[in-house]
Amino acid sequence: MIPGLRPLLDRWRLSALAASAGMLAIAHAFETFGGLAPCALCLRQREVYWVAIAVALAGMILTRLRGGERYKALFNLVLGLIFVVGAGVAAYHAGAEWKWWPGPTACASTGGTVGLDALSALAQGAQVKPPACDEAPWVFAGLSMAGWNVLISLGLAAISVTAALHERGKR
Repeated sequence: MIPGLRPLLDRWRLSALAASAGMLAIAHAFETFGGLAPCALCLRQREVYWVAIAVALAGMILTRLRGGERYKALFNLVLGLIFVVGAGVAAYHAGAEWKWWPGPTACASTGGTVGLDALSALAQGAQVKPPACDEAPWVFAGLSMAGWNVLISLGLAAISVTAALHERGKR
């Protein structure tokens, strides 16, 4: 085992909760401070982290109850599955951004809907462009936010499985 990894694995449900909350905070910071409005697929990626938070919290509570110790590995595996789903959603989004496949039609840069706030702004002469799932508004080192989310989600899934195996090895 990698030195220093044991505390992370022993408290993986708490760590997964913190990582998920951190990812949500980063997404909200891009929205609030960066002015990058989320598209439908961005919001779907956030939903995965909310589910991970709920499962991690439930795992933290239930494994502290009498007999709950035996479910630690199961909760870690479920978290791993949730993060794999998150990687899949993010990969779908990244693929739509790279034009490898079409994204949702209601979220494409060639179509979609306009909300009431946007209509009000248009009436006052503003140029409003709704967020599109098939355009990457931010890229770092060749990866969009969705691309980075794929890598982070896969990393969280791998740690989740490692934590589950660690729990099974402690028995």
